Amino acid sequence: MNRELLQPAARNRSRILIVDDDRELCGLLQDYLRLEGFDVDAVHDGQAALDRLGDPARRPDLLILDVMMPGRDGLQTLSELRARHGLPVIMLSARGEPVDRVVGLELGADDYLAKPCLPRELLARVRARLRPPLSSQPQAVHAGPLRLYPAERRALIDDAELDLTGAEYSLLLALAQRAGQIVDKALLTREALGREIERFDRSVDVHLSRLRRKLGEASTHAPRIEAIRGAGYQLILQGSGGPGA
Repeated sequence: MNRELLQPAARNRSRILIVDDDRELCGLLQDYLRLEGFDVDAVHDGQAALDRLGDPARRPDLLILDVMMPGRDGLQTLSELRARHGLPVIMLSARGEPVDRVVGLELGADDYLAKPCLPRELLARVRARLRPPLSSQPQAVHAGPLRLYPAERRALIDDAELDLTGAEYSLLLALAQRAGQIVDKALLTREALGREIERFDRSVDVHLSRLRRKLGEASTHAPRIEAIRGAGYQLILQGSGGPGA
């Protein structure tokens, strides 16, 4: 199923939707993010979030989504919205176990924060996900049959558009700009996810696992993403050599 990739509306302030059944926390985050220049609204269950995404006039540019909610929880909501929408999603959860983080990322979350988190840290993650393309970036990046357009955040392979989350696109761009080179996880985390790598951080690994699958499904000529043990990742064009994982 083709997803509808959301484009920010023509306005100066980015719109954020918080989905959390903790109304007090929603109020605190709304006040904080509004002071930082965002338009912020909140709903308190997964169905309300999906309904909001179905309204073109009220769609957000970014979703902050709690995992543990009554009824349709955050993971179920994420799974449903990813079938149709490509907007950035930051998940919040009181369950900070690594397996919970991995599940959220595997379902398509762009980032994941454990509760309680510092509002300043959440703000940094939000800004990283809404960061506009740099004007100094090239108009197009080519890597074999893969073409990326940074200004539009579009990726095509064999002239077919790839359906990527924001984090997946940023990682693919970082690797394509260095095709054939080994890129370490710390640099990928900093450049593509907009933050420093954390201890036992598997975010890059999970995003790239999804990205590998999407590239393989899109074309038999797609570049390969190889994990280089102890060193990082490498984008290898078909027909070129490279060290094995």
